[in-house]
Amino acid sequence: MLRFSTWKFFAIVAMTLAAVLVVVPSMLSPSHYEQLKSSLPSWLVPPTIVLGLDLQGGSHVMLEVDQADLISTQVKNLRDDVRRILREEKVAITGGIGATARGVQARVADPADREKILPKLRQLRNAFSNALMGGGASPLDVEASPDGLIRVTITDAGIRDKSRKAVEQSIEVIRRRVDALGTREPSIQRQGDDRVLVQVPGLQDPETLKEILGKTAKLEFRLVADPGQNPSEVEELDQVEQEGKIAVEKQVMVKGEDLTDAQPGFDQQRSGEPVVNFRFNIRGAQAFGEVTSKNVGRLFAIVLDNKVISAPRILTPITGGSGQISGRFTVEQANNLAILLRAGALPAKLNIVEERTVGPGLGQDSIDAGKRAAYVGAGLVVVYMLVTYGVFGVFANLALFVHIAFIFAGLVLLGSTLTLPGIAGIVLTIGMAVDSNVLIYERIREENHAGRSILASLDAGFTRAFATIVDSNVTMFVAAAILYFLGSGPVRGFAVSLALGILTTIVTAVTMTRMMIAVWYHYARPTKLPI
Repeated sequence: MLRFSTWKFFAIVAMTLAAVLVVVPSMLSPSHYEQLKSSLPSWLVPPTIVLGLDLQGGSHVMLEVDQADLISTQVKNLRDDVRRILREEKVAITGGIGATARGVQARVADPADREKILPKLRQLRNAFSNALMGGGASPLDVEASPDGLIRVTITDAGIRDKSRKAVEQSIEVIRRRVDALGTREPSIQRQGDDRVLVQVPGLQDPETLKEILGKTAKLEFRLVADPGQNPSEVEELDQVEQEGKIAVEKQVMVKGEDLTDAQPGFDQQRSGEPVVNFRFNIRGAQAFGEVTSKNVGRLFAIVLDNKVISAPRILTPITGGSGQISGRFTVEQANNLAILLRAGALPAKLNIVEERTVGPGLGQDSIDAGKRAAYVGAGLVVVYMLVTYGVFGVFANLALFVHIAFIFAGLVLLGSTLTLPGIAGIVLTIGMAVDSNVLIYERIREENHAGRSILASLDAGFTRAFATIVDSNVTMFVAAAILYFLGSGPVRGFAVSLALGILTTIVTAVTMTRMMIAVWYHYARPTKLPI
């Protein structure tokens, strides 16, 4: 029959109070919230609801992988691999290793040497792509002509695979860079095969974001070329500290991937100008120490994004695993460079194809519109339930307010971002929550009209309507899950609010309403159903 145990009653009351306490800080002004944080232990103060770009304003940037730069980088890596194989197998070539549009070529005159290195070159296919590529597509083509010319070319499938991986790696690097800005809840998502969408709520300075995202931050250490060195092994790069170009070796001696830390600072020996101090891991420190030990007296170029920042002379072996980058930086430039180096280099250059700044005024308009929609929707539902079901409508409305509190508490605890579509999802769940009450109340009416007693009608209304409520909510939850996993951006915000609303509906529309009706029946002992 219609019974409700004491422990359930206090459990629901405790859950309701906890939800309200979690939501209250989000209702405070920023100044009052800071006062609350300063007056209470940090673990006692819950975070506030995070507003999305459409509500808070901020910066929106769409990035695209630069295919030409990606191919150029892969060709350079391929050339290094081919050079390593030739060195390991002690094979002599004629004219050096040349670069083509999508690969490299070398002439090996000795047929025996060709037969020795061709299997090794074909094995580069496995190293070139870590993922299995469908359809039997190979990332590399290795061809040998009778005159001794061997060509290693990156295929279309290889380019697509590298582009996909570049996007995946870029998302993680971008996330680390944006997090270093101190922003909260950035949205970084993949768009298509070669694009990344970055949305940073609350950041009103897009130039800072573009400065952080627009640089590859590929740090390399190369030796400056000696006069008369093979032209195929040398390239000329622009300099930052002075006009003109400087010839450096194409071979990278130490990579920036081996950096463990980079911090801005000031050079005490050069008028206190801003610099970036860096430190290598064990592998990088060993490589750095080895190259400086073997090349004392030579110029050692520090190359950032294919520009020579500086080219100091190696006076003594540097075995400490740390160093300094100087280049007439401002304090802000040194700080941004340190952020970029700590976050890691992008696997390829990313071009900004779309940028948009959403002002806080537009965000406030969206908030006001969402509030009006929520107030009007909730108001109409409250009035309808009161007019149609009387005192039972009061119970449904009280449960509705708790339902809304549970949704916002869930958003806070999950750290989810509230967007305008998310507000629409909350308004939708308001109707869904009272719809469950309507099913229960109409079932109670039917049972009472069929001649059952008040108590039997109440119990049958909840028991027989429960299966229908669960079925409908499970169907909607599956739809919300599909929207979340297959959608992106605002669609996922809508799905989160909808899913939370569905889960809380079971608690508020069924369990809480049943509790209130049980308490009412216990004290009122009605002789007629007021419904």
